[in-house]
Amino acid sequence: MSAPTIPVIFIHGLWLHATSWSSWTELFTTAGYDATAPGWPGDSESVELSRKDPESIADHGIDDVVAHYTEIINALDVKPILIGHSFGGMIAEKLLGQDLARAAIAIDAAQIKGVLPLPLSALRSTLPVFKNPANKHRAVSLTLDQFTYAFGNAIPAQEAAELYERWTIPAPGKPLFEAAAANFSPHSPAKVDTGNNTRGPLLLIAGGKDHTVPETVTKATLKQYRDSTAITDFQDFPDRGHSLTIDHGWREVADACLTWLTRNDLQTR
Repeated sequence: MSAPTIPVIFIHGLWLHATSWSSWTELFTTAGYDATAPGWPGDSESVELSRKDPESIADHGIDDVVAHYTEIINALDVKPILIGHSFGGMIAEKLLGQDLARAAIAIDAAQIKGVLPLPLSALRSTLPVFKNPANKHRAVSLTLDQFTYAFGNAIPAQEAAELYERWTIPAPGKPLFEAAAANFSPHSPAKVDTGNNTRGPLLLIAGGKDHTVPETVTKATLKQYRDSTAITDFQDFPDRGHSLTIDHGWREVADACLTWLTRNDLQTR
């Protein structure tokens, strides 16, 4: 009997719809994986519908998102591989630390508890949320200029505008407030079990020009795993910004993920 097809679950971050993973799911399906990209709780089926119903997206925090993906994982016959971007990367790290996945790839992952660097570019990228404390319980949209700074600073302006129109949706402010307060809260939902020795392999990917999650943040995250004997790898793309999963260079990042999975014997047989 052949081994079951390995599920791969893609987890989006703030301000991008789950369908922004469509090129990735097609590529990974072709590579033999069972690839899906379920949205966050409250997301509608399309970008257009999500923009029309921001209240459904609002007020979902990190624990809500973790519980949502835990339910999806528990419905599977085998543990999946998780690939997350931005806050989706943090969610993937948390689920891997809870032994709910066989491996995880966290791309430009949001700051977890214990990570101290807070570069000015990251503060500016999240200012649209933090400028109003009431946004903790709201869904917040980015303007094109805000998106270009936070996501599209390393690509041509025209491409940033096209990505903005195609993929952006409102995002809940709550996860950002939770992550910002993480180091002052002993029970923060942004806490990850970085000391788990029995978890599956983890790859942390950084974009060298990322404004939202600068490379220094990802390197500081890597240090949080120093006491774990489980596999923790790091790869950087020096010329890439936060849009690296959706812009014209996405395939290079995706191929690097496939190569890493094969190197760790996580390819489909």
